Amino acid sequence: MGLSYRARIFRAIAVVLSLALPLISAASPADARVGGGFSSGSRGTRTFSPPPRTSTAPGAAQPFNRTFSQPGSPGIGTSTGGFFNRPGGGMLRGLAAGFLGAGLLGLLFGGSMFGGLGGFSSLLGLILQIGLIVFVVRMAMSWWQRRTTPAYADTAPGGSSGASSFRTGAGFGLGSGSAPLQVAPADYEAFERLLGEIQDAWSNEDVARLHTLATPEMVSYFNRDLEANRARNVVNKVFGTKLLQGDLAEAWREGETDFASVAMRYSLIDKTLDRGSGRLVEGSEQPMEVTEIWTFLRPRGANWELSAIQQT
Repeated sequence: MGLSYRARIFRAIAVVLSLALPLISAASPADARVGGGFSSGSRGTRTFSPPPRTSTAPGAAQPFNRTFSQPGSPGIGTSTGGFFNRPGGGMLRGLAAGFLGAGLLGLLFGGSMFGGLGGFSSLLGLILQIGLIVFVVRMAMSWWQRRTTPAYADTAPGGSSGASSFRTGAGFGLGSGSAPLQVAPADYEAFERLLGEIQDAWSNEDVARLHTLATPEMVSYFNRDLEANRARNVVNKVFGTKLLQGDLAEAWREGETDFASVAMRYSLIDKTLDRGSGRLVEGSEQPMEVTEIWTFLRPRGANWELSAIQQT
């Protein structure tokens, strides 16, 4: 006997979830701190160019999961960002949509790539079909990332070293003196101060304060993540943020706006609590270390504000 219409709907939903979960699993639920463990924001015209590696962050920076910028645009655009909005995304969107559409139609109308099988064999065919779809999407993602991501360089634009000479102890290095945009010790102090203030404002769910510390784009992501926490009836609390090491990846100017991308390794206590009872849901009382690349922008005559966070 064939499956009922409702059963086919449930199976179709299962396929959708099986495709969505591998694509969003890059961010761990434990990454509840500000930014949620995603790479979010914009770096002006360099949004789709990776920042140089540094001593603090010798690994590759991850491409943006969330950005308003569009490839080839001079700055922030209207794209919602993400993998399927990267250059060439139309081909990948079509590929994924084709597989997804074929699978859903087959499930809804009683067939699939393995149509004609019944009972346990039909279930096995469904699992194999899902696995094939996920495999093809992942292969396409990997291929396109290798094709579009420029090779990483160990020097900042202009031939200067991307890594800084460090001061004794913790904190930022002084940066390269030959960078296209000079970043002074006072600027590094501002970056370190913003690191702590943004984490505190996030922990207090103070969106008004976040608006004074970050770009509207970044605040939109923070607000979305806070709303997701409220929907789960949890609150993320961050304590004791301390910069351990930091250095300049690159600094440049676009028109009337200065940009600086800095690698930061810092420690913090990251806990997610039940909003009503205060029970620990995720995280730990023990400090954890995080290495990220934060990009700050400063309009002429204004203060630095956060415009992007990239995972490493």
